[in-house]
Amino acid sequence: MDLARGCYLTTRSFPRGERFGLTDQIRRSAVSVPSNIAEGSGRGTKKEFVRFLRIAYGSACELGTQLEISRQAGIGDASDLADLLISVEDTRRMLSALIASVNSRVSTT
Repeated sequence: MDLARGCYLTTRSFPRGERFGLTDQIRRSAVSVPSNIAEGSGRGTKKEFVRFLRIAYGSACELGTQLEISRQAGIGDASDLADLLISVEDTRRMLSALIASVNSRVSTT
């Protein structure tokens, strides 16, 4: 959720012309990550949880691409975008580890 909050704060400074472009796309992707984790955890089965963790991972990949496009286009604060890109990579690593952990428990039960 910290990543999503950071994306909302950073995109506040994006040009108004990006309101329906990168700003919305970044915000949707950022919110999708914790939303899918929460939905998956509420599904009741490990298999469903892993499915939603994979969706969250995909959203994190999408978010990273959108932030990189913003950085390369010079839209937004370069330092903030760099920090967010690091957070995206950290989130992806954590999701990968969680997926592997839950998958190993699914296979052994």
